[in-house]
Amino acid sequence: MRYLPQTKKSREDMLAAIGVKSVDELFRDVPKAAFINGKANIKDHMGELEIERLLGGYANQNHAANAGPFFLGAGCYNHHIPASVDYIIQRSEFLTAYTPYQPEIAQGTLQVIFEYQTFIAQLTGQDIANASMYDGATSAAEAALMAMRVTKRDKIVLGNALHTHYRDVVTTYVNNQHGASIAEGKPDSETACVIIQTPDFHGTPHSLAEWRKLCDETGALLVVVINEIVSLGLLPAPVEADIVCGEAQSVGVAMSYGGPHLGFFATKEKFLRQMPGRLCGMTVDADGKRGFVLTLNTREQHIRREKATSNICTNQGLMALAFTVHMALLGEGGFKQLATLNHERACDLADALAKVPGVKVENKTFFNEFVIDLVKPAKAVVDKLATQGIIAGLALEGNKLLVTATEMTTDEHINAFTKALKEVL
Repeated sequence: MRYLPQTKKSREDMLAAIGVKSVDELFRDVPKAAFINGKANIKDHMGELEIERLLGGYANQNHAANAGPFFLGAGCYNHHIPASVDYIIQRSEFLTAYTPYQPEIAQGTLQVIFEYQTFIAQLTGQDIANASMYDGATSAAEAALMAMRVTKRDKIVLGNALHTHYRDVVTTYVNNQHGASIAEGKPDSETACVIIQTPDFHGTPHSLAEWRKLCDETGALLVVVINEIVSLGLLPAPVEADIVCGEAQSVGVAMSYGGPHLGFFATKEKFLRQMPGRLCGMTVDADGKRGFVLTLNTREQHIRREKATSNICTNQGLMALAFTVHMALLGEGGFKQLATLNHERACDLADALAKVPGVKVENKTFFNEFVIDLVKPAKAVVDKLATQGIIAGLALEGNKLLVTATEMTTDEHINAFTKALKEVL
């Protein structure tokens, strides 16, 4: 019982107070297929040293992104993070004031959040940004719910190739709203918003002018999803949008097996009070000195639930800090240079792949990822190359393969990839 202080009696008392008979009942909504049958492959009694060795051995079986050629993207990108980012975010001024409810002792964290909001607003061409959200997928779902509140409509239209995870999360949120629905294609007079991703899931950037026109004609809001925020260093800011949301993991945040990541959310000032999450504002204290405080906390954590804009009750404070530190180190010129380098590396990869027999590059335009068509099933090719230490990308349906290049991609990686592809195909 060293690590499990609850007794059988205390557990029974808590379950009785909740109104369930067993712990299993608390998880009754989780599909049975999602549970692990039996116990973990660990002995019942092991010392700390032994368990560290065991788990360390398991961890060493993973193939790290930087251990060889790596072309997997699809929403989670391998970018370089300066050592100074990790050093700064571990300073006590930030770690000990992680949740900044007391502004008198959290000015460092609050100022960084304010600067984060400023960066996001500038990058997206919007008036305001919130203090970050869980991840890109939930940010997109919150944008759909916000559009429903603003327009008093309950139809969400997915206008193009939205990331599959985003699509699933948006669908889950919307389908659990009474009377709400999801549709594909173009908006009509019943549409609350159209959700457009650029570059889309297949890597193609999109013009927003036509979508803006359609939304104006039907009274729908235009929601733009950006899954690779580095693309804003080259592509124009989506100023046509009413809401811009997505994932900022690419700047300062490690892939970390898929999370924690950093959702961002920006919008027009007229929609400020309908924006989910929380906002950090700048003010002056009793002595006239500049200060920062949390403001407009229209979340269920702070006000009556029926009046809340969202039940999201936190922001990705540490991730937003890492993003802000990295952005400050890059500066405007450095950010554009990073984006340019990503695009150049992707162009080099596309040129090399186009010369491989049995490979066709599908995209006419792209930022740092694109789809290739193979003469063999993509999943089989990915599995085969993985045995050679090459992570080839994301296998889509049939022979389609989504590949990505970043500043971490070297000529040696591209050469190894193309050589292995020739042998496999």
